[in-house]
Amino acid sequence: MARSNIWEHGRDAPVPAVAVLDARGDVVGWSKAAGELLGYPAEGILGRPGTDLRMERDRARRIWTWNGGHGDDDYRVGMVDLRHEDGGQIVTHLERIRITTPGGAPAWVVAAIPASVFTLGTSVLEPLLSAAPVVMVAWDTDLRSVWRNERAQRLEGTFPCFRVGRPLPESPGELEPLVPPELIREVLADGVPVLDRESRWGGTGGESTFSTFLFRVEALDSRPLGVCLMAIDITHSRARERLALLRRASVQIGTTLDVQRTAQELTDLAVPAFADYATVDLTEAVLPGTEPLERLEAGDSGIPVFRRAGLASIHAGIPESLWPQGQPVYVPPRSPFTLVLESGRAHFEPEMDTSPGSWLDADPDRARVIDAMGMHTLIIVPLWARGSLLGIAVFVRTDNKAPFTRDDLVLAEELAARAALSLDNARQYTREHDASLALQRQLLPRRLCGGDAMELASRYLPSDVHQGVGGDWYDTIPLPDSRLALVVGDVTGHGINAAASMGRLRTAMRTLAYLGLPPDELLARLDELYARQDEEEQGSALSPIAATCLYAVYDPATRRCAMASAGHLPPAIVDPGGGVSFPDLPGGTPIGLGLGAHRSAEFELGEGTLLALYTDGLVERRDDDLDAGMRRLGAALARPGVPLDRLCAGVVDTMVTRTAEDDVTLLLARTLVPS
Repeated sequence: MARSNIWEHGRDAPVPAVAVLDARGDVVGWSKAAGELLGYPAEGILGRPGTDLRMERDRARRIWTWNGGHGDDDYRVGMVDLRHEDGGQIVTHLERIRITTPGGAPAWVVAAIPASVFTLGTSVLEPLLSAAPVVMVAWDTDLRSVWRNERAQRLEGTFPCFRVGRPLPESPGELEPLVPPELIREVLADGVPVLDRESRWGGTGGESTFSTFLFRVEALDSRPLGVCLMAIDITHSRARERLALLRRASVQIGTTLDVQRTAQELTDLAVPAFADYATVDLTEAVLPGTEPLERLEAGDSGIPVFRRAGLASIHAGIPESLWPQGQPVYVPPRSPFTLVLESGRAHFEPEMDTSPGSWLDADPDRARVIDAMGMHTLIIVPLWARGSLLGIAVFVRTDNKAPFTRDDLVLAEELAARAALSLDNARQYTREHDASLALQRQLLPRRLCGGDAMELASRYLPSDVHQGVGGDWYDTIPLPDSRLALVVGDVTGHGINAAASMGRLRTAMRTLAYLGLPPDELLARLDELYARQDEEEQGSALSPIAATCLYAVYDPATRRCAMASAGHLPPAIVDPGGGVSFPDLPGGTPIGLGLGAHRSAEFELGEGTLLALYTDGLVERRDDDLDAGMRRLGAALARPGVPLDRLCAGVVDTMVTRTAEDDVTLLLARTLVPS
């Protein structure tokens, strides 16, 4: 029969306390070690019931515990609370074996050792583990605490179940968030260890972070003896701090598609967590719209090579920087900065070389700042992205006297790599945005002409959220007999493709308008034309066109206005007194579907009547419904007597009070009073 290590003690291990109980449970044998452990001399305990040694005060419960829990077992092991002669409690690890006497009657041999030395004994390991700066707790197979070291003992106020003799709690309250009790039970059951489980909990000194390990303790014959918990405080671990910094980089760098904002985010992240002073300097190709660096003259500090895009310091006013954000950065021809730019490899100086004969001889301004600020360690990292070198990131320490290490260099390169991708995304976005905006401005009308029919005003506001501008357009087309066509449309999507599609639609609509087609027929022809074109261009890089559109034709002779909608929002009609209505136009399908389902409606516009055509970006908000937006538009338009251009600007300012989530287009047309 397998036995626990209570019986397997070496020279320095404690001798088990042994007692023999007969069939009735009375003590008939008592060892010297038992007397030393519990304080009873042999003559004071022999013949007494063994249940008298249990801590339960209720005698009936002691008898029930013995008979119900152990009476019929051949072998039993676990935690038992025994009573010392003086009434004190002794938590023991007890092992009980059933034997048969020569007369055939059952008897039991019971051995116990103090729980505090369970499995560890008095070996040289126990003092070492007790004083270790690691939380260690052991539970037996009944999941009662049998041992904990000094660090765990100090946490008993927070985790009462660490106290020796306490059972593992059923509810998670006493142990979480360190480790769920159910996880300890699983480890005891299946033997699969839990490694490096990170947990956080707030103590009196603030939140602490632990790396927790759980493993099953087994005897030589692989029989489970219990579970051990080890928890290592990693709150101030350098490795953990590096990982935390990288995690922060993934969410704090590249929050916008703005080059300078992204560069600033890198420096703000690095200071003070990694460096005392940091800069990001970019080549002119990354900062479009700035004066070319090659046109700038060289100065005392060298030649202009970069532009400062981001900078941060632990010191107020950033006295370390010779150049503010956006300004050219001058460097000597043979300096670490130019070497990094030429080689594409990082420059690493654990101790900065400021001795005579170094590159600083050619840069007295930097030498002065380095000496004044106490700069003593330096890392310069290239910013590579998709095969292009965008610039450099510089990290320096001043007040922090610890020099940069090779591990710090690896961390700096990782931060730079993440920032470089965000910078390149911002650069490409800026290029496409500028190209899209330039294309759309070329395609939109530069001057509106209402002739003798209408007074006109317009506003266009590109989106600040998506890829810059989109496919909004508006137009006014003079027709024969002093008639005037008004157009507002919206191509789906954003960027260059949307702007190009908008230009094609505008050109086609002008061509069809000159044919004198009524609004419903014009939209049907346009829909058919572009549906057929999409079929012919299947497989090309161009996306299929889908656009909403409102087309209206006003005849000043009859004061009648015919209009048709291709899935577009209805216009607003404002009478001279300020009354606003939104006519219920026949529904129509968007352009590009090839359905041609469009119908015209006619309205009479009296003298001084205002017609407002707009796109959905003016009235739609993510946190509000469309009807509420149209009510706001009606209120903003109800301002009779206001000059048209001022009214147009005021409506846009009123409706767009935050970042524009979509392009905003507004076209106002007021019928003229005959002179």
